[in-house]
Parts: sequence; C-alpha cells; structure tokens
Amino acid sequence: MSIQNILLVDDSKTELHALSEMLVKRGYNVRTAENAEEAMKRLAEAKPDLILMDVVMPGQNGFQLTRAITRDERYAGVPIIMCTSKNQETDKVWGMRQGASDYVVKPVKADELLAKIKALG
Repeated sequence: MSIQNILLVDDSKTELHALSEMLVKRGYNVRTAENAEEAMKRLAEAKPDLILMDVVMPGQNGFQLTRAITRDERYAGVPIIMCTSKNQETDKVWGMRQGASDYVVKPVKADELLAKIKALG
C-alpha cells in the first residue's frame, strides 16, 4: 500500500502548519485535526493511509486516541506514527503498546519522518 493521504492530529496550529506544509510539498494529501473529537470526525469522513499523532492534547491525549483507533476494526489497519515532544524511552514504549507503528520526537526532522513514512508504505 502506498501512503498518499495523511491525517495529522496536533493541538498546535504552528505544528499543524509546519508539518502540513512539509508533507504537501512532497506530494502527500494532508487533513488536520486539533483534538481527538475532530480526529474521529475526520476518520469517519475519509479513512487515511497514515495518522501522525501528537500526544499532549487537551481532553483525550494521543496515547488514548491511538489505543481507541487501533482497537476499532474500521481503522485497525491504519498505521500511526506518534509525533511528540515526549522523548522518554518509557513514552515511546507506551506509545507502541497503544498500537503506534513508530515514534518521532519533536522538533520533527523532515528526513527522519519521511523515511519512517516510506518504510510504512
């Protein structure tokens, strides 16, 4: 499966803008959501090929949302890359246990993220 459509979930408008711009320049279609509720709405509208997930968000955090998405049979096959400032090894392990396919620490390095996306595609 080739990755074309990415759902970017982050409560920071700055992060959404920077990551969206970087991905769109490389030919990806990007939809955004600023919280868990909005992310679930976007998922229901159109299933993406990949989700980039922030962890620290108001309401339901990225770990909880990742767990909910990966346990939902409609979306279980959609890979999730955690994209967060939480850089402890325990955070990474916890993220992977929730169902994430990979983990990237902010500030996101474009080359690293693109390599991880390519590896999943």
